[in-house]
Amino acid sequence: RSGRSAALRARMEERLLGARFRYLNQQLYTGSSRDAARLFRADPAAFHLYHRGFERQVRRWPERPVQRIVRYLRRRPASLVVADFGCGDCTLAASVRNQVHCFDLVPLSPRVTVCDMAEVPLVAESVDVAVFCLALMGTNLQEILGEANRVLKLGGTLIVAEVASRFEDTRAFLKGMAQLGFRIVSKDLSSSYFYLLEFTKTGAARPGPAPGLRLRPCLYKRR
Repeated sequence: RSGRSAALRARMEERLLGARFRYLNQQLYTGSSRDAARLFRADPAAFHLYHRGFERQVRRWPERPVQRIVRYLRRRPASLVVADFGCGDCTLAASVRNQVHCFDLVPLSPRVTVCDMAEVPLVAESVDVAVFCLALMGTNLQEILGEANRVLKLGGTLIVAEVASRFEDTRAFLKGMAQLGFRIVSKDLSSSYFYLLEFTKTGAARPGPAPGLRLRPCLYKRR
């Protein structure tokens, strides 16, 4: 009997965790990066819960995008300086020899610098590679990607891995990126789970709105 009640309790906890994860996920995708920074500053435990829920979702995928990015960086010189926006548990930094600046809203690792992704503490044109691996959240995408442009050297690389279903109009998105000073170098749209885009920085972001820079919020259904 105690086995049955333990199983029931575990199921209830699982359901509560799922509900809380979906709620937090919705907050992250429907508010700005500043709102997200405030939310997790007020409740750091919520970030750990979010990360656990997120890990459970991605574990079902046949391949993790971060592993693709690790392979990409291992083929490039280890002297390249990398900025990882929304680094989570710093898997990328732990897997490559490069210097990696790790930014996120809560420090899941001592390597993490806590900040809003639209305002990272790096000087302009100081990194060779900027990475967003399943981290383009928030309604202020233009501001966040503009920040990646600011910290990247001219000719530097921007890598974006994002959930495939979030792209409603890939061509419009790439046009928006061009307005922000990024030229597409390669795109891998072959996975039904995530798209992998590689850009190079061609210059400063042009002023004015970039309406094509829209991604659908990634909202998970109840299971």
